[in-house]
Amino acid sequence: MRVSVCVGDYAKTPYCIPGLEMNVYCLEELSYCLKENAFLLDLSLMNDGLLHWIDQECGQKELTRALYPLIHRQGSLSAFVGMVLNYTGLYNETETREVEQILKQGAGLSRIEKRKSQVDYLVKKKKYMAAIREYDNLIAKWRELEKKEEPLPAVSCLSAILHNKGVALAGLMLYDRAAECFLAAYETVQDPDCYRDYLAAKRMTLSEEEYVGFAAEQAEDYGHTLELEKDLEQILNEWEQQPEYLLLYNRRERRNGVDRQSYYAEGDRMIQTLKDSYRSCVSI
Repeated sequence: MRVSVCVGDYAKTPYCIPGLEMNVYCLEELSYCLKENAFLLDLSLMNDGLLHWIDQECGQKELTRALYPLIHRQGSLSAFVGMVLNYTGLYNETETREVEQILKQGAGLSRIEKRKSQVDYLVKKKKYMAAIREYDNLIAKWRELEKKEEPLPAVSCLSAILHNKGVALAGLMLYDRAAECFLAAYETVQDPDCYRDYLAAKRMTLSEEEYVGFAAEQAEDYGHTLELEKDLEQILNEWEQQPEYLLLYNRRERRNGVDRQSYYAEGDRMIQTLKDSYRSCVSI
């Protein structure tokens, strides 16, 4: 059995981590949040308020003294977080280095690129509504800077923002709006993958007959439509091998069976799971 000795006192007043908006009550909770959300961190973490909390609430003057020069002599965020993780001893050297590497990779990104990476994480966690809102904010900021003729990242960054907004919309099954985003992403940098995603979203939006007519109008891109159909066929074949599909298939077989009560109870559980998943996706 592994026993971990906590470092410092348990705070009476929590510290709210800037950017993450998470309250922590001890150095171990702080370390956990920093590691699990490394690429969401920025320099706002390095402030005297955190040092005061570590000193007064956690009683760790030694760590406070070690972190002070990093804040007041423009030390790196990776070194700052690495020092906190090493001090608490919650993670091994390899895990700490991985966190530091994530922070170093983000150091050279523009504000828009870093924020995009943060919003991409929301999509990964299926927080689609929150992600869509933030992508809209990024697009508006991009247009604002563009109008002012201020420096911007490569235009491929804008294409990626538009594309990933489409991914979030597709996650909510809003395929018509997703198609608009994929097309806009394609028109920005002519990326074939964006165009394929545009076709896929249209495939999900239109009826079989409507899509055949739509595909016929894309004569110059006929190869893409053929590839899409092959991909869909493969996906359907793979889906039929998944446990979820087999569960649904077996339920159809049991629908007219003897234990109808069990059948409906299981159906209620599945519906509730889907509802909970959807609510998580649309939560802000």
